[in-house]
Amino acid sequence: MRPRSLLLLLSLALLGGLALLLGGLRPLEAEPQPPAPPPAVLVGIDVLEGEGFAPLRGKRVGLITNQTGQTSDGRRTIDLLREAPEVTLAAVFSPEHGLEGQLSGHVGHAQDAPTGLKVWSLYGRTRRPAPEMLDGLDVLVFDIQDAGVRYYTYATTMAYAMEEAAKAGMAFVVLDRPNPLNGVEVQGPMLDADRLNFEGYFPLPLRHGMTIGELARLYNTEHRIGVALHVVPMKHWRREQWFDQTGLRWVTPSPALVGLAGNTFYPAVDLLRAGDVSVGRGTEEPFEMMGAPWIDAEELARYLGERKISGVAFKPAHFTPTSDVHAARRCQGVRLILTDREALDVGRLGVELLSALWKLYPSHFRLDRTIRLVGSVGTMARIRAGDDPVEIAKGWREELEAFRRLRAPYLLYD
Repeated sequence: MRPRSLLLLLSLALLGGLALLLGGLRPLEAEPQPPAPPPAVLVGIDVLEGEGFAPLRGKRVGLITNQTGQTSDGRRTIDLLREAPEVTLAAVFSPEHGLEGQLSGHVGHAQDAPTGLKVWSLYGRTRRPAPEMLDGLDVLVFDIQDAGVRYYTYATTMAYAMEEAAKAGMAFVVLDRPNPLNGVEVQGPMLDADRLNFEGYFPLPLRHGMTIGELARLYNTEHRIGVALHVVPMKHWRREQWFDQTGLRWVTPSPALVGLAGNTFYPAVDLLRAGDVSVGRGTEEPFEMMGAPWIDAEELARYLGERKISGVAFKPAHFTPTSDVHAARRCQGVRLILTDREALDVGRLGVELLSALWKLYPSHFRLDRTIRLVGSVGTMARIRAGDDPVEIAKGWREELEAFRRLRAPYLLYD
């Protein structure tokens, strides 16, 4: 073969290989990236600091707070307001459980050691700020984490303080915080309008789906408080978020709410306490178990399991609480296991628990005593009559829908 022909064949071979190589290549594609995490929530005190404390400048401030009053990075609201330019923090007020959130029963006045400020208790001889406590103040500021449950008392402490501020002609500022149970679901029986008390300031459902700032807006208008109210909203919080989706650190808001699982069951399980049932207070898992010396654990777990309650499973439990109902007594009952929090209806769960105890242990369970937290005479009557809890829960639909319409103008977040 001639050299020229050989050269031509080699060239054709090289071109064919190059074409094959190029044909096998694909355009470079970016590796799929996981979605970016949502930005961490900034609570009201974070936003207030970012605004240079503008609403409080030139004012003498009274702060209603406890251990949950912190920035997202853990600094106390007390200390921030104490050091804020042109702001005079002149008084501190504490709710149930005191400034550190560790006390039970009535709480006396105290002193905040780091600042030397007097701490006026709003859960002692009075549950309202008295005129002498407000003397010389221009504005009250509220910064406490709520539990998202109708009968949690911090919201009533806020409302009572709003009433007294209105009487004194003072402004009221709420530094908003997340509803730990999300801001979407509205569940459970409504509080009867004639049963208002410290554990139920306004006719709300058991789980109301509102932030503390939104509640303040609703109370101010619907309860006709009429205080000069300013809510400092959060940034980046969305209604569907549970607390563990916010990027915020859980700070125990009261001694028994040690985690989000317990907070999730709390609106249902704590209904039982007045009926002579331990709800796990005095154990390491309050509200995740319940029982009494007169309960048969296997029987109750089997009965509740057969009820097919969405979002929760039940296992027999044996425990000895160290405090509260049946302290130091061996109890039998059930451990509640959260299987799907989005599917859980705490209103139905609460009625299922009440109905089960009334059906199985009528000579021991003190159903009538649970009315204070259940809050609905009609619901109590149906439980006593032995109605199916599923049907009882269906009976709340109209009232819950009316509440959704009532709350709509006061919501601050999408």
